[in-house]
Amino acid sequence: MPFQQGSARTRQRTVLLVGIVVLLAALVLAVVLASVLTHGERGEVAPKMLKWKDRGTTKNLQEVILGRCYSYVMARYPELGDKDCLKIWESLKHAFIYKDPCNITSEDYQPLMELASHPIPCNKSLFWSKTNDLAHRYTKSNQNFLTLEDTLLGYMADRVSWCGDPSAPGINYESCPKRSECESNPSSVFWKMASKMFAEAACGVVQVMLNGSIEAGAFRSSSIFGSIEIFNLNPDKVSAVHIWVMHDIGGPQSESCSGHSIKRLTSILEERNFKITCEDNYRPVQLLQCVYNPDHTDCRLCTNTTANP
Repeated sequence: MPFQQGSARTRQRTVLLVGIVVLLAALVLAVVLASVLTHGERGEVAPKMLKWKDRGTTKNLQEVILGRCYSYVMARYPELGDKDCLKIWESLKHAFIYKDPCNITSEDYQPLMELASHPIPCNKSLFWSKTNDLAHRYTKSNQNFLTLEDTLLGYMADRVSWCGDPSAPGINYESCPKRSECESNPSSVFWKMASKMFAEAACGVVQVMLNGSIEAGAFRSSSIFGSIEIFNLNPDKVSAVHIWVMHDIGGPQSESCSGHSIKRLTSILEERNFKITCEDNYRPVQLLQCVYNPDHTDCRLCTNTTANP
C-alpha cells in the first residue's frame, strides 16, 4: 500500500509538471506571435491620402452644413421647415465619402438634389457670370431677386469644399482636386447639377448680370451660365431675359450691350425663342457699386445708361 500511494503521488506530480510546461510553452508562443504581428503591423505602410492642388475638405463640414441648413429652413425661409437637414447632410456625405474624387457622377448627388430642392418664385431668378460679389451684394440688399447661392443648396455649399478618398477616414481634409486636374470632381459635379436645377426652375422674367470690364468678353460659352444654365432655361416658363452688363467703377469698359460676346448670347437666346433686353450699368446695381465709391466720377447722378431692346 505505501508503495502504491507513492507511485500515485509521483504520477500526479508528473502530470502537474507536464501541464505547467505546456501552459508556459503556450504563453511563450502567444508572446512570440503577438510580437511578430505587432512588428508586422508597424512595418506596414498605411495607405496615404491622394494629393491634389486645391484646398481640402472644410473643417467641421458636418456642423457647417447642418448649421446652414437649419438657419435657412428655420430662420430665413420657415415655409421650408419640413426639410430634413439630417437626411440632407447624410445624402451629401454619401455622395463623396470613400469615393475616388475624380470619379463622381450626377447619380451620386441625385438624392441630395431631390431632398434639398424647392420652388423658385417667378421673376426672381438672377443668373451671374464673373460678377459674384456684386450679384450677391445686390440680392442681399434687394429681396426681389435670388441667385443660386440664395437657394438652400447654394446657401449650404457656398465657399465650402469637400472630397473623399478611398482610404480611411474616407474624407480628405488636406487637398481636393481642381477642375483642371479632373472634370468629375465633387465640387464641379455638384455645382453643375445645382445650376441645371436652378435654371430649370426659373419662370417669368429672369435677369443675367455680366461683367463688361473683362477683356475676354462679358459672355463666355465655357462658363456655368454659358454652358449649362442658358440651355436649361425653359422657353415655355420664361417670358423674357433681361441682361445687365455691369462695369467696374473706374474700371475698363471692355464690352457693352453692342459687343461681340453679347451678340453671341442674344443669338443663342433668340434661337431658343426668348425675348431679350440688354442694359449697360443697370442703375439700381450701379448705385450699389457707388456706395463703396461715392466720390468717383462714374457715380455722379447724371451718369448715362443705355438700354437696348
